[in-house]
Amino acid sequence: MFARPTHPNADVRMRGFAHRATVEQALAWLGDQLNLDGQLTLLPDEHVSLTESAGRVLAHDVVSEVDVPGFDRAMMDGYALCASDTSGATPYNGLPLKILGEALPAQPFDGAVSPGTAVRIMTGSPVPDGADAVLPCEKTETHEKTETDPANVRQVMVQGEVSPGKHVGRRGEDVAAGTVVLRQGRVLRPQDVGVLSSIGVSQVPVVRQPQVNIIATGNELLPPGTRPSGYRVADANSPMLAALVDRDGGQPRFSQCVADEPRQILAALDEEADVVLVSGGSSVGQEDYVASLLAEHGELAIHGVAMRPSSPVGMGTLDGRLVFLLPGNPVSCLCAYDFFAGRALRTLGGRNPNWPYDRKRAVLNRKIVSVVGRVDYARVQLADGRVEPLAISGASMLTSTTRADGFVIVPGDSEGYAEGAEVEVFLYDKDPAPDFPDS
Repeated sequence: MFARPTHPNADVRMRGFAHRATVEQALAWLGDQLNLDGQLTLLPDEHVSLTESAGRVLAHDVVSEVDVPGFDRAMMDGYALCASDTSGATPYNGLPLKILGEALPAQPFDGAVSPGTAVRIMTGSPVPDGADAVLPCEKTETHEKTETDPANVRQVMVQGEVSPGKHVGRRGEDVAAGTVVLRQGRVLRPQDVGVLSSIGVSQVPVVRQPQVNIIATGNELLPPGTRPSGYRVADANSPMLAALVDRDGGQPRFSQCVADEPRQILAALDEEADVVLVSGGSSVGQEDYVASLLAEHGELAIHGVAMRPSSPVGMGTLDGRLVFLLPGNPVSCLCAYDFFAGRALRTLGGRNPNWPYDRKRAVLNRKIVSVVGRVDYARVQLADGRVEPLAISGASMLTSTTRADGFVIVPGDSEGYAEGAEVEVFLYDKDPAPDFPDS
């Protein structure tokens, strides 16, 4: 019986990496895992209530079974009439029409309009048979029955003209029965939910959200939000990862801190999920066990990537689940998630796999130095329309990302960017914070 083949970087503890994959090689492996015979692998669909569907990805085309509106309706408050009866009417040449009655929302007029008559009508009310236009009330003057009107006939004086079809919403003009209203793969917006409601959809077919197990490893970790004490630090990575998972359409199912102990780590890896994110334990420290555990019990496909930060990142599978080994240093963790894990979650959930960041081109204030063969993720600030690089070292300084407006990617075939070069900035925020006046 042959022993399980192992990755050359399965155990790099106190030895270092034998070699590092390129970012392109890591992305290629991930792409192979997320595609089957060239078809995008999506998680199964499920049905959610209309009120819970905003922000979810539509699993199937939605075809309307009804017309919207389902009847001809008034688009103005006024009078339903025959457009020809308004020909030549002006404020100085009013034309009288007999008022037959009124139409209200959900209360149609029981009868028909004929030449020389009109029906008072409110916005949204069914247009009565025989009427082909609605004259706004601002272009009329009403004469109610009076003692001087022996026939007690109510009249409206028409003081303006309308053309046939004016101020009438036709049946099916918004949505016609049998038409595709929303396409598969659409991330549902609030207005989409309104349209679904208008055609009578109460349960919406959506792609199931990826379930994500988040594990933070380290003897030094305290639970998130705990006040640091002694030589221990509060776990910052798992709440950051949970927020990133939520942003990318996933659901953090488990989130836990685990000591640097192989049995505890393996038990945490076995929790049911679609994707596993492990923060820490992937580098060359004596107690970095995660990579060797994955190689022994699953598949360690990638370990070590030529990038800065995040070079100890790893990827593999365990019992059909994608596993991402993210460095424990917070900036490295964020960078590795952005490059690899986030792409996987968005793909599994039917979303655009590319980075969900707006982009802007601007000129560098200072040079960014890199080396050929390595991809750099450089945090930057924008000041007066120019790009100011922050330190690209110091992967433990998470505040460098909170001070940054975004980041610049230096590709592997470049030694960096010179001062004055125009670069593309990926912006952390879609909308910059407002400038509040001094109090």
